[in-house]
Amino acid sequence: MAITTTHFTLPQSEIPTHWYNLMADFPQPMQPPLHPGTKKPASLEDMTAIFPENIVRQEMDPTREIEIPEEVRQIYALWRPTALLRAIRLEKALQTPAHIYYKYEGASPAGSHKPNTAVAQAYYNKQAGTKRLSTETGAGQWGSSLALACRMFGIECVVYQVKVTYNHKPYRKLLMNTWGATVFPSPSEHTKFGKKVLAEDPDSPGSLGIAISEAIEDCVTHPNTKYSLGSVLNHVCLHQTVIGQECIKQMALAGEEPDVVVACVGGGSNFAGIAFPYIQQNLKKGKKIRLLAVEPSSCASLTKGELRYDFGDTAEMTPLMMMYTLGHKFVPPKIHAGGLRYHGMSPMVSHAYKLGLIEAVAYGQKKVFEAAMQFAQCEGIVPAPESSHAVRGAMDEAIKAREEGKKRVILFNLSGHGLMDMPSYDSYMSGNLAE
Repeated sequence: MAITTTHFTLPQSEIPTHWYNLMADFPQPMQPPLHPGTKKPASLEDMTAIFPENIVRQEMDPTREIEIPEEVRQIYALWRPTALLRAIRLEKALQTPAHIYYKYEGASPAGSHKPNTAVAQAYYNKQAGTKRLSTETGAGQWGSSLALACRMFGIECVVYQVKVTYNHKPYRKLLMNTWGATVFPSPSEHTKFGKKVLAEDPDSPGSLGIAISEAIEDCVTHPNTKYSLGSVLNHVCLHQTVIGQECIKQMALAGEEPDVVVACVGGGSNFAGIAFPYIQQNLKKGKKIRLLAVEPSSCASLTKGELRYDFGDTAEMTPLMMMYTLGHKFVPPKIHAGGLRYHGMSPMVSHAYKLGLIEAVAYGQKKVFEAAMQFAQCEGIVPAPESSHAVRGAMDEAIKAREEGKKRVILFNLSGHGLMDMPSYDSYMSGNLAE
């Protein structure tokens, strides 16, 4: 019996040589970040208080293609190019005429797409002479990725992990510790702002906004320290575009082109990574590929938020960014997709949504875990709770294709595995998962 091809790989020579910058192709320019005090456009000097100058320049760079340093590409080669797979067993289970493909980013050492930017940021900080990096993490995917990258470049790493996931996902903390990082539950007793939050609410579950505030305070109160962010900002979205660039080549190997590209969205980085190169295809080559961002209904900044200037953190220390936001004081419910518990959306993703270049949908976590279980039982890979939102979105697109009796080619980003998230699956299987 012939084996149907389900695995589309590229040689390491096909690791992208440049990151793609969607800023160059937007039909309308983005609004600049504003200084939190003066409310005027933030300057390079303003931003270098917490970021190294080389990263700030990249954040503001409108160049379409930015070269990937060779040292970064060499580290990428540990896991890139990642595989593109076709989910034939899932197609059969859904009885759909759709073809479902997924890009598997869980093959990285940290188990997600996050090292694509963590390695780049650690490299630029090393070049700038940074000795210590502070950061926040939601589910622990970003924190573990930066811990790994800092270890590779000899930089000290301090992570403030949202308390609810610090408690629910202890193995993420241990992974960060394995790579040499110091990890604090946020809100913590290690910063003035953390102590303030705990004084007001001793049982605070924390949020990414609070953890960001703590990480920035840590940065500005320690010498030779800079801050590193795992999503939201332009340079982070830029670094992730290796995902979509590889997908375009791999879908060509499969002999198909997606009708719809799906990814989960919290701060926006993995969605940007797969979607932005396809937005370029639409804008520059006249394609009509739909780009679908899937968010949790309990923290749905795109579908329930307001487009306005807002702070990226709770303590109002970051620049003001034009983004879809639920408000920087918003503390999301304790959902298991900790990486999606952020009040705001990447300014670049927000701008794309405003211009109608992308779509968005939101789901509750029970429906998401139902999809994750079916995917795992069909395809063998246990998806992270965050990535499971993309699974749900892709499955619903496939079900629509069945109901309409139309073939549809669906591509989604499986941005990370869930092997350190099994307590979340236990909650679902035991019937204890709250909506």
